[in-house]
Amino acid sequence: MSECSEDSIELHLPDECWELIFKTLKSHRHFQPLSLLSKQCLSITNRLRTSLTVTPQTLPTLPPRLLLRFPSLTTLHITRLPHAHLHALLLHLSRSALPLRSLSLSAHPSIPSDGFRYLSQKTPPLKSLTCSHIASLTNSDLSLIKDYFPFLEHLDLSFPDNSSDPVSDSAVEALSLGLPNLRRVNLSGNFFIHDPSILSLCKNCQFLEELVIFECHFITQRGIASAIRERPCVSSLCVSNFGCGAKKGDFFRPHVTSDFIEALVGLKGLTCLDLSFSSISDELLCCVAEEGIPLRKLVLQGCCNYSYVGVLCLLSTCRFVEHLDLQNAEFLCDQRVEELCAFLGNLVYIDVSGCRMVTDSALLALARNCPLLNEVRMGATDVGKRKVDDDALVSGVVNYQVKSLYLGNNSWLRDESVEMFASVFPSLEVLDLSSCCGVYEGVVEVLRRCTEVRHLSLAFCSGVRLTGLNFEVRKLEELNLSRSGIDDEALSVISKCCRWLLQLDLENCSRVTAKGVRQMVENCTQLREISLVSCYEVEASIVAWMVFSRPSLRRIMAPPRFDLSDGQRELFLRHGCLVC
Repeated sequence: MSECSEDSIELHLPDECWELIFKTLKSHRHFQPLSLLSKQCLSITNRLRTSLTVTPQTLPTLPPRLLLRFPSLTTLHITRLPHAHLHALLLHLSRSALPLRSLSLSAHPSIPSDGFRYLSQKTPPLKSLTCSHIASLTNSDLSLIKDYFPFLEHLDLSFPDNSSDPVSDSAVEALSLGLPNLRRVNLSGNFFIHDPSILSLCKNCQFLEELVIFECHFITQRGIASAIRERPCVSSLCVSNFGCGAKKGDFFRPHVTSDFIEALVGLKGLTCLDLSFSSISDELLCCVAEEGIPLRKLVLQGCCNYSYVGVLCLLSTCRFVEHLDLQNAEFLCDQRVEELCAFLGNLVYIDVSGCRMVTDSALLALARNCPLLNEVRMGATDVGKRKVDDDALVSGVVNYQVKSLYLGNNSWLRDESVEMFASVFPSLEVLDLSSCCGVYEGVVEVLRRCTEVRHLSLAFCSGVRLTGLNFEVRKLEELNLSRSGIDDEALSVISKCCRWLLQLDLENCSRVTAKGVRQMVENCTQLREISLVSCYEVEASIVAWMVFSRPSLRRIMAPPRFDLSDGQRELFLRHGCLVC
């Protein structure tokens, strides 16, 4: 959509009608061309935005006062900002009338105590706070959080980087007493907390529903069992590598105890169970089934000491599972996937990556028997090794619900299988074929049949060329060609057929030169982001031309040997493009 003057656009409908129309768009990124049509459209799109992400790259183009353009902003994600900028931004937020309810801070050196003090005076109060991967998270930070944000319902303090002054059990206990409304808490990666931390949370937070404690190696099965007995209303439990026992890799993983199983099945409203990388048993899975636990999400990624018997027992009883993760289950094969399909009528998401005996037949069985299936992940399997030669098995198998298909790292995958999957899943929007080196021109047939594809990854696909493209691919927005075999000839074809691209990744494409990049920038008139990292055949001088030739560009990852001065950076930013 091209930029137009306001006088050339006559919008006869009231704002309320246009809001309903704009809300049908799948992403906020589609608001940008609409906002250029008129002041009315700009005002409407600004009102509709409820979330915003601020990074060091976006901050120069987003002064704090511009946040007032988004009066409905309820969620703000802030990542890796310098302390002074973070302080100024939080101060400005505290003085605004924005209805902010959720704040996410990640990868900062420390908790911004002054900024939190400012925000604590703001109404309405924060309900959700995420402080993940903080370099230094201390006991005093937990005290500050409970004092400033006593109405929090969701708190994420996962994976702090400090080890010299870690969070203690007494600080977690004080936190639990100060946050009585807490419903969801994530303490993953706090390596030095023990059983009392989890027990105090379950005792003192009467509304607690979700408990996430991945990689807390001093928390034991006994501790978890004692804690969840105190809070039987917990509906989501996510734990991994708990306790100590028989060594497995770098950690000790014990056999699951009867005490833990007894406490687990006492959670009668449990809908999500994630035991990633834990030692479990068929007994645990069968006990969950016998108690009729209403599971909707089951994650057994990387688990050991269980078998197909336990999985079959659970899924044949708990038939409302929507999200199933059986990554690296060594016992899983085509026949067993087909057997399980009889009980997966409500399945929406499945991940069987790393199951080396799973092939094309399993994918067809899922397509045939799971009418609600939306996303399938089958990376690093044997897909493509044993192709389905019986046309009768393929004929008539069409699943219009599957929108996302991940088949990365399948070394046996060939064009024939890729083309077959295109006919089985015609509504695909996301397709990832990363590191499938046996795929060549089959992708062209996918784009021909699956007209809704908006994200396509061909990273590390050394044989892909796409020179057979001779039709428009109107919906494709994100194309990852990093470390692929793409050259200038292929880019020329792509630039003519995929003119609506928004993001293009050409990292480490050794055959690409400035000629091919120039064609992409000239023909893709909506291009917002391009990566030329490690493209040694692309001259650095093309960067300035790109900035001034394509106004839609917002970010350029420059090629090697590009020397960016402060003056150039500021000049490019004034044109709305970050070069890094």
